[in-house]
Amino acid sequence: MSSSADLRILVETVGPFAENAYFLVDPDSGDAAAIDPGDEPERLLEVVRAEGLNVRWILGTHCHIDHVGAVAALKEATGAPYHIHPADRFLLDGVPQQAALFGLTPPPVPDVDGYLEEGTLFHLGPRRIPIRTVETPGHSPGSVSFLAGDAVFSGDALFQGGIGRTDLPGGSMPTLLQSIREKLLVLPDSTRVYPGHGAATTMGLERRTNPFL
Repeated sequence: MSSSADLRILVETVGPFAENAYFLVDPDSGDAAAIDPGDEPERLLEVVRAEGLNVRWILGTHCHIDHVGAVAALKEATGAPYHIHPADRFLLDGVPQQAALFGLTPPPVPDVDGYLEEGTLFHLGPRRIPIRTVETPGHSPGSVSFLAGDAVFSGDALFQGGIGRTDLPGGSMPTLLQSIREKLLVLPDSTRVYPGHGAATTMGLERRTNPFL
């Protein structure tokens, strides 16, 4: 568990792709946003039960299979609405084909309740702690990141020592590098980066040492 501003941050690394599923939690009310619940739904629902979370939102950084596999189960159990960027809808609809590509059993394709764009805001708890959407395409056409306090949840755009792959449908290396330069590298060095895979890092460390930047 980590903290960022007024939020608790819970992370569970799930599934064969070791994807990081996050819960952003207002500690006063237990209101939570789930970011990229990618697999192992029962494990994630056990976190919800054990921590007494009231999941208000399910937010997707993008719609590759390893980031959406537990969404339908979490929606059914909590009633929370699911939001993605519309440019990634084709990937969500293609989850069965993605599963076949990797030899996996396809998870249920969740219904989408709302669409994200630059600046879309969500608020947690009576203090209305903000979570802001930042468009960071390149890994996929509709990839986004989420800013909350002094943390950014970068999906598969930026990793510790790396960046997202761009060889999957809709990927673009020039677009990804532009997104990172214009949307992420402008953040303070102290900003904590919580990626879709691997360890957390800071923007300052990536600015200094990431070979792709």
